[in-house]
Amino acid sequence: MTKRRVRQQAIIARVQAAGAYAVRDLAQELQVSEETIRRELKVLEASGAISKGHGAVSLPLGAVEGPFELRLRENAEAKQRIARAVAGLVPDGGIVHIDSGTTSYYVAKALRQHRSLTVITNSVAVSAELGGRNDNRVFLSGGELDYQYKAFFDHRSCDYLAQFTPTLAVLSVGAISRDQGLMDFHSGEAAANRIVYGKARTVILAADASKFDRYGLIRTAHLTDVDVLVTDQPLTPEYAEAFTHARIVVA
Repeated sequence: MTKRRVRQQAIIARVQAAGAYAVRDLAQELQVSEETIRRELKVLEASGAISKGHGAVSLPLGAVEGPFELRLRENAEAKQRIARAVAGLVPDGGIVHIDSGTTSYYVAKALRQHRSLTVITNSVAVSAELGGRNDNRVFLSGGELDYQYKAFFDHRSCDYLAQFTPTLAVLSVGAISRDQGLMDFHSGEAAANRIVYGKARTVILAADASKFDRYGLIRTAHLTDVDVLVTDQPLTPEYAEAFTHARIVVA
């Protein structure tokens, strides 16, 4: 990775952690001139990663994920279309991991008529949708509940999830970039999903168009870790090339 790329990622990480940052403070912390910082900010603003004001920089509107219910309403129609397409890829009797993202919650709702599923999840919302119906078995990880995400992410949860080897994994993502891969905004969510990428036989990534060319806080996986990408709009030529290894489904 180039020095500029490292510096830009350091800027993004600081702004995401604090919400806003003075240009002067960024220059001091990264030990470069304010002119250098302004050049990097110009690139990041053009990519949509940050928003630049007078003497300071902040996250663009909507760049930080909010509580679960709020995120459910973001691009809800697109997420529901994606969910129906994903559900069509899951057979009755399948062994499937479903993560804690809001798109994955809609996938769980779309799977309510499926039968005899074995579901592994760290999401309370997913377990509530699929548990106790149609002879499903649900394995819900425990630990300390994150009330903002309605899910478990701590080390107990990750240790529990690491035991399973699902045939399918349905995973969501906070951001997708051609150079940085798949990223999330929550360190626990990234850690939990990172485990599943290494365990599942087939990974289905459910991601609406708003996630592309977006930067997250923590890298979760490489683009090549995805076997099936389900999205709501045709990919740009650049992303079509980046995902040539995967099956692409446009809902």
